[in-house]
Amino acid sequence: MITQAQSQLHTIRDLLRFAVSQFNKAGLHFGHGSATAYDEAAYLILKTLYLPLDQLDPFLDARVTEAECKQVLEIIERRVKDRIPAAYLTHEAWLGEFSFYVDERVIIPRSFIAELLQTQLSPWIMDPDRITTALDLCTGSGCLAILLAHAFDNAYIDAADISPQALAVAHKNVQDYGLQERIGLIESDLFSALQGKRYDLIISNPPYVNAESMAQLPQEYRHEPDNALASGEDGLDATRQILRQAARHLTDDGILVVEIGHNRDALEQAFPRLPFTWLETSAGDGFVFLLQKDQLQNC
Repeated sequence: MITQAQSQLHTIRDLLRFAVSQFNKAGLHFGHGSATAYDEAAYLILKTLYLPLDQLDPFLDARVTEAECKQVLEIIERRVKDRIPAAYLTHEAWLGEFSFYVDERVIIPRSFIAELLQTQLSPWIMDPDRITTALDLCTGSGCLAILLAHAFDNAYIDAADISPQALAVAHKNVQDYGLQERIGLIESDLFSALQGKRYDLIISNPPYVNAESMAQLPQEYRHEPDNALASGEDGLDATRQILRQAARHLTDDGILVVEIGHNRDALEQAFPRLPFTWLETSAGDGFVFLLQKDQLQNC
């Protein structure tokens, strides 16, 4: 690809057209930050050339050097040939206005909880200043723990994950945001290393992909850690444990917020006595639930 194309592509517009064509021809899957071949091509080109990510148009007809062209084509080739998600190619993922370092030790950040933290979980949390302790369970890259720290100024946050490799990535992100004094990283299989700890707020985006869906995942998702995706036959193994153990780790007025993918029907069937509150997100109200401590006594 590189040798044939390099002598014929001279501008960013040329590279963009070429990348979109190659992505569409290869039938790539887009689910890690970009929705279309065009969006992903634009992002990869701008990022590779150290250009502002929100300013494509002014540079479309700018000519690129041979070295720049080769560098962009190498990224395009890796995306097409190896099906590596763009975030792993650039070591960057975004949640809203926040950027995080990522590599294949962690799942690529994507969570509806990030949207909800923008409003400090209003109206379920009426006084954000009263949140002094919070937990991000299954923290991965540490992205939601960092968003928690920005949403709740008075909170000390524990960020727990079973994977020491993931926690190494989270450590880098916590350092990059200068939050070492407010976020503690804990290696823990769900609540196992958190005995005696109680929190005003627990959030979790745990593994929730069921066995059938795991078997059908596009190649791009195969680059992510299996233990960050798979959660048993019905996708609820981790969520079951969280529901059964969360009450003992919440303060009297504490709340639990959990993302569960497309498993709402299965979850409500498994726990018919729990009065789930389903939170509205950009994709609807079937992906994130909220429960208060006293409601969890029915587990």
